[in-house]
Amino acid sequence: MSRTQNATAGTGGSPRGLPPLRYVPGVVSRRPASPAPAPLAHGPLPRAEKVLAVIARPGQESADLGALLYAFRRGGASLALLCVTRGEASPLNSTSERLETRRPWELLVAGAVIGISSFTVADYPDGALIRSPLAELTELVQRDIRWHAPDLLLIVDPAAGRPDDAAAASDRSDDAVVARAVCAAARLAGVPAVARTMPGARGARLVDLGPEPAAARAVQRSAAAAHASQSEALPETERRLGLLDGCETLRWLVPASGD
Repeated sequence: MSRTQNATAGTGGSPRGLPPLRYVPGVVSRRPASPAPAPLAHGPLPRAEKVLAVIARPGQESADLGALLYAFRRGGASLALLCVTRGEASPLNSTSERLETRRPWELLVAGAVIGISSFTVADYPDGALIRSPLAELTELVQRDIRWHAPDLLLIVDPAAGRPDDAAAASDRSDDAVVARAVCAAARLAGVPAVARTMPGARGARLVDLGPEPAAARAVQRSAAAAHASQSEALPETERRLGLLDGCETLRWLVPASGD
């Protein structure tokens, strides 16, 4: 049985087909103050006409990448998505359907809200990607690169907030496995890859979401709400998104020429 299924959804309609120094008053510290962290570099989104996002499980395209993807689309880029698993390992399910069936459909709905025009959903085991051959996963990404001809790959950074590169390299999580496959495929294809990360990650830089950051966040929330099977997690997602402003943090995994 094929491990991938493709579907295309127009941005204006419903998706069709489918086969994630504490201050104490009165106490004066005698320790020298730590130097303030250097401010992050700040700039616009990377230039791209075609963006291919690669995620480990449904929901990440919304909760993690939703505002960025919307900003790229508003900037004129076309969007494609590769989801490596069906998200069946989630402990949450607010519906009566099986997650491996339900979550890919939710992905299509959420993606249509964001403006993603093409989807590939593979059926590698959610939560156990470390057992899949890296060469096979790399070829999966390469096939989508050949099909969509993107000029930028976008992923969720598994090393967010982890400055220790050695620890990140030994990470066995699904996100880390996806990142390794994407980096390998990007280098083979000569396509830059960037990760949405946290300010504490090495090489992080701030990027603006464009002239309508409030709209980007509103679309991100709407897309996240499309994952009805995961509705128990929605309040926490809403709380986290409510703390964000008109910027996101990126770092290059495979730099573009000149970066």
